[in-house]
Amino acid sequence: MLKTVVLVNILETYFFFQDSLVNGNLCHCPFQVTQGTNQIVMNCADIDIITASFVPEGGEEINATGFNYQNEDEKVTLCFPSILQKGSGSLKIDFVGELNDKMKGFYRSKYTTPSGENRYAAVTQFEATDARRAFPCWDEPAIKATFDITLIIPKDRIALSNMNVVDRKPYPEDHSLVEVKFATTPIMSTYLVAFVIGEYDFVESQSSDGVTVRVYTPVGKAEQGKFALEVATKTLPFYKDYFSVPYPLPKIDLIAIADFAAGAMENWGLVTYRETALLIDPKNSCASSRQWVALVVGHELAHQWFGNLVTMEWWTHLWLNEGFASWIEYLCVDHCFPEYDIWTQFVSADYTRALDLDALDNSHPIEVDVGHPSEVDEIFDAISYSKGASVIRMLHNYIGDEDFRKGMNAYLLKFQHKNASTEDLWECLEQASGKPIAAVMNSWTKQMGFPIIVVDQEQHGSDRVLKISQKKFCASGPRNGTYENCPNWMVPISICTSEDPSCTKMKVLLDQPETTVNITNIAPDHWIKINPGTVGFYRIQYSTTMLESLLPGIRDLTLLPVDRLGLQNDLFSLARAGMISTVEVLKVMEAFVNEPNYTVWSDLSCNLGVLSSLLSHTDFHEDIQEFIRDLFTPIGMKLGWDSKTGEGHLDALLRGLVLGKLGKAGHKATLEEARRRFKEHVEGKQTLPADLRSPVYLTVLKHGDSTTLDTMLKLHKQADMQEEKNRIERVLGAIPAPDLIQRVLNFALSEEVRPQDTVSVIGGVAGSSKQGRKAAWKFVKDNWEELHNRYQGGFLISRLIKLTADGFAIDKMAAEVKSFFESHHAPAAERTVQQCCENILLNAAWLKRDAEDIHQYLLQRKAPPV
Repeated sequence: MLKTVVLVNILETYFFFQDSLVNGNLCHCPFQVTQGTNQIVMNCADIDIITASFVPEGGEEINATGFNYQNEDEKVTLCFPSILQKGSGSLKIDFVGELNDKMKGFYRSKYTTPSGENRYAAVTQFEATDARRAFPCWDEPAIKATFDITLIIPKDRIALSNMNVVDRKPYPEDHSLVEVKFATTPIMSTYLVAFVIGEYDFVESQSSDGVTVRVYTPVGKAEQGKFALEVATKTLPFYKDYFSVPYPLPKIDLIAIADFAAGAMENWGLVTYRETALLIDPKNSCASSRQWVALVVGHELAHQWFGNLVTMEWWTHLWLNEGFASWIEYLCVDHCFPEYDIWTQFVSADYTRALDLDALDNSHPIEVDVGHPSEVDEIFDAISYSKGASVIRMLHNYIGDEDFRKGMNAYLLKFQHKNASTEDLWECLEQASGKPIAAVMNSWTKQMGFPIIVVDQEQHGSDRVLKISQKKFCASGPRNGTYENCPNWMVPISICTSEDPSCTKMKVLLDQPETTVNITNIAPDHWIKINPGTVGFYRIQYSTTMLESLLPGIRDLTLLPVDRLGLQNDLFSLARAGMISTVEVLKVMEAFVNEPNYTVWSDLSCNLGVLSSLLSHTDFHEDIQEFIRDLFTPIGMKLGWDSKTGEGHLDALLRGLVLGKLGKAGHKATLEEARRRFKEHVEGKQTLPADLRSPVYLTVLKHGDSTTLDTMLKLHKQADMQEEKNRIERVLGAIPAPDLIQRVLNFALSEEVRPQDTVSVIGGVAGSSKQGRKAAWKFVKDNWEELHNRYQGGFLISRLIKLTADGFAIDKMAAEVKSFFESHHAPAAERTVQQCCENILLNAAWLKRDAEDIHQYLLQRKAPPV
């Protein structure tokens, strides 16, 4: 981009729209030319410029005589007949764009009115690089401007933008239109500009610090905005207090958009959401949906400070935006809903997910150099979000809350309305804490992967000597290499003992390959645990004696839930990497039979799902189902089907998880009861509580026929709520018969399924069975052109590929996936394809290595004692 101009204090934009054409004109003024030039280069995509001119201050208007579009680079060059002299002036552009169907830029979103008529709303999604699809601009986060937006719209529609409306009046040239003018925004980046035109109801409140909060819902569903409104009005004062910086705009709107690719988008003052991330129906929403809405609202509102007020310098620092918001959303939800035990859930939802991805050779560092816009989409992944959040959680723990808040406040005040890099934040936190933050954190953000901490112990009188070493953890197992050529991390290590498992007895910073630590006054029969709270971002390999001393703490629950979870999860990943036998992990899993905690069960369930999927490639798949039934039956019997008085949020989540697991594994009593309740639900005799719907739907489909599928599709059609439609879409793939699997796949691409939800229908098929996996992969190949056109450049294409290709366990499938994408390019998903191929090879190696031992163990555990 030519750096001969300085942007821009004000941008005025006008839009008219009918059908799918958008006319606009904009004025950059004042516009500073810093050295003489006869060309101006701007970002521009899918836009035709009609006229452009430059008016120097106090001079004659100079019309541009040519527009050269560089479509590949999404740029346009405006050519002028004479040199634009140094100085200020205004740049005016008239243009025509399109209201597209790509869920990016300025696009149309289809909705159905209460009377059943299909209509369209016009909405925006500009992050990362799609403001250029709505108006020509300098579409980079560091080129900030203020925006004056005016929309000309049909008079029976609502128009919203980042700021409050300052004027709404009839449009003189056409009385069916009105002209809506918004207040001037603060100085901000283009990717955060937003406008929405459509039909909506809203609920409104004021936060305790005087900000007007509105939640906009589809017409007739205002009631469903109340939960999000309650969360938002609690959250704004929480963040104001946490950062010691007030929310800088007069209002904030949260709006549910029917067709929306991401979960939500933090546009300043006008946050857009998928319906399922914002709307809660008191009768028909389940506990997990309420929790999801609370987390997403917390995440997006955190960005109003961290991202919007202070913005990353360039996309390389995207992780700072997303990792930070993905961490603090949990802090916020823990404040609003302490009964959710949300920090334990963080470990299962974010921390372990990031460890799994980051153990691959095809992972990437948290900080990635980004060049072309297509490379930006690829880093909206679990490394930026979940590893980012996990290392910030580790950093917060290392610094302490007080100094962390002090550093955050200094950072926000120093860089407000400006741009900052990762290093700027480290500097502020370093000054606040006096600790070597940059040195520690660079080892986590600039190199990919993480260490495995290997621990051994010796008792010396009343002292325990620990030998602790680190090496890179690889999903494919240990590499032969000397310490010299291995990466090293600066690892904050905490240690606790059985005297008080919830209290850290000692902290050390491991900044070399190995060290010894001496712990005084500890009896020989007391155990030692590394990483209490499972906060440090690493795996642990204990010596056999240390591990054996910890295992009773699982059975008798003396270990904290988060540590029971972490111990099991570490062992499972060591088994996948071939460092221990999978049989050892199955034995440990059996010790969880008394487990009361939802999140611990959720993680166990997830890992058993991975194992079940792996063993679907063998002829003893039924034996692992029996293992699952045996493990989950006692907790299932204890919980029963109906909620009891005094139960809360986590009981509802646990019941849904356990019944779904038992039903899917073919537990006879669960299957019979699910069928009975499903029949009553369908006949209208007894509506299923929202928390039981997923497990019941899954169970009846897994053991169902064409009649079951017909009934489910009918329920889908009748469902008024997107949450219920999604709930059904995610489990349809469980149907076993090949011809019915095909029907579900065809349904995924039908008009019945919103474009952003097609991916989860296909993914549900791929994840349900060996037949489903093959059929889904073939379907993606056969329909590649349509799927790629629909999602190209977005993260949904990566998600689709991961869901359909990741579960294979035969070497030749890795070659097939690789060769398919060599001839069918998906630039935004290149890394995902490499990760899938790597996972397939890892699965195949795991199966070869452990299948026979697993089989023998499963056989001998049900053999009668001799």
